[in-house]
Amino acid sequence: MAAIPVPESKQLLERMVASRQLSSLDADVLAKLPPQNEDEILRWLATEYGLSYTTLEDVDPDRQLLSLFPARILLKEELLPVRRVNGSVEVATSRLFSTQGLDALKTLTGLNLKPVLASSEAIQREMKKRLGVGADTIGTLDEEKTIQVVDDEAEDQNIDGAEDEASIIRFVNQVLKDAIELRASDIHLEPFEDEFKIRYRIDGELQDTAVPPQLKQFQPAIVSRIKILSHLNIAEKRLPQDGRIKVRIEAAEVDIRVSIIPMLHGEAVVMRLLRQNSTLRGLNQIGMNKRELDCFQHVLRMPHGIILVTGPTGSGKTSTLYTALNEINDSVRKIITVEDPVEYQLKGVNQIQVNEKSGLTFARGLRSILRHDPDVILIGEIRDAETAQIAVQASLTGHLVFSTLHTNDAPGALTRLVDMGVEPYLVASSLEAVLAQRLVRVLCPHCKTPDITATAQAFKAKLGIEASATLYHSIGCRECRNTGFFGRQAIFEWMDTDEEIRQLILKNASTDQVRAAARRGGMRTLAEDGWRLVAQGITTVEEVLSVTTAKEIEGATKNQSGDSAASIAVAR
Repeated sequence: MAAIPVPESKQLLERMVASRQLSSLDADVLAKLPPQNEDEILRWLATEYGLSYTTLEDVDPDRQLLSLFPARILLKEELLPVRRVNGSVEVATSRLFSTQGLDALKTLTGLNLKPVLASSEAIQREMKKRLGVGADTIGTLDEEKTIQVVDDEAEDQNIDGAEDEASIIRFVNQVLKDAIELRASDIHLEPFEDEFKIRYRIDGELQDTAVPPQLKQFQPAIVSRIKILSHLNIAEKRLPQDGRIKVRIEAAEVDIRVSIIPMLHGEAVVMRLLRQNSTLRGLNQIGMNKRELDCFQHVLRMPHGIILVTGPTGSGKTSTLYTALNEINDSVRKIITVEDPVEYQLKGVNQIQVNEKSGLTFARGLRSILRHDPDVILIGEIRDAETAQIAVQASLTGHLVFSTLHTNDAPGALTRLVDMGVEPYLVASSLEAVLAQRLVRVLCPHCKTPDITATAQAFKAKLGIEASATLYHSIGCRECRNTGFFGRQAIFEWMDTDEEIRQLILKNASTDQVRAAARRGGMRTLAEDGWRLVAQGITTVEEVLSVTTAKEIEGATKNQSGDSAASIAVAR
């Protein structure tokens, strides 16, 4: 482990003495040695006092053993029962010289306890995994027995006592803080008959979060707290409600969109987390291949026209558009956006927040901003025929228009606009390009392992990947929460509207015909771009297959080797 600077090392020793992790005599000895970090100090203490040291990474949780000890004391004193060894129970602690917690456990259980040293961070991590997020708060409430559900059909929930209310507030705050630290995009609070489940969506996948078993009885109070934060009606339990919360954790501002819907066993809550001050990357850093990047930079220099970015919800469309706006944001252009919600705040860009309740819709906002002499317009999403018509008219009157659309691929955007009621000749004359994208999970750099199986080698031949390239597969470790992936990256499909495609639009051609023409014009499918990331060792074949359609896979594989997509799917 890397040594830390002397001033920080001295402060660390002082903190460890204050928290009784270290004696003052030991601190004097360590102060004369080279700079240390907490792990090295604890290893030194273990050697000095004849104790064991553990990282807790190779320890399997023993639920039965854990149930023998009061969670309140374990959480307060940061003690974690690890395993039984020769009639004793090993208890992990980072506070060697704070013995009151161990003494209390010995008195309550009558067991012989043996301390082993572990870092405070490792103990807290395992505590959260085994006891659940907010276990200290819920444990306190459970012991006090002051919050009770009087009547499930009651219009409101009676919460007695300021301390109890403060405990619920702390629990909700802990859930939000935990989700933000884990990079979650959504928090799901789901009521079932005998449990209240909490799940986080991380890198596009829902992951269960450990919660205290007694959480179910506090479900109404937790939902009420979220309603209060979202400025919703806590008395309304029969209808869906939508709200928003804005929180700040350290330097990060997070806008939280809240949706509450009544379910069979209570109200379910979904919170979408939107990080307001996320750092935008440059266009060269979003992972585009050279052809797509060159095409994108070319259309950004156009004086007018429509550029669409398509894909499902949560595929990074808005981030790509903001990156493009940031690229052309200068003092000679007037840029105005109409969004719901405003996900990034760009300096020098005029941004309008859609407000349906007050009547400020996409269409109304768009009609108004055309009188503000803009050069570039960003529409958060083309949702209806009226917005589509105004966007087309704006592009034909000399504006460069960016927007998003929900279609499976780039060719599908053309027929979608026509289906919305836009005349084919208007689509043909205004639409300059369509970019489709998906997000694939990136392999965790700490645990990814080369895939040397025969199947992996067969894939190289099928996809035209060089034999010297290394394919990887996911394993899972503590850094990635045992998923094998950490973060996501986009794959792209760029379609220029050339003369052949414009003629097909005028003839109301099918999506398949437009796709074939785009392929002749050089378009690479989403799957084809995904194989590029596979060859670079960034993601896995399975991950690309999970986010692309059969037609995209078939087009990519036929282009590479003439094989069908079906053979690839079956082989995997």
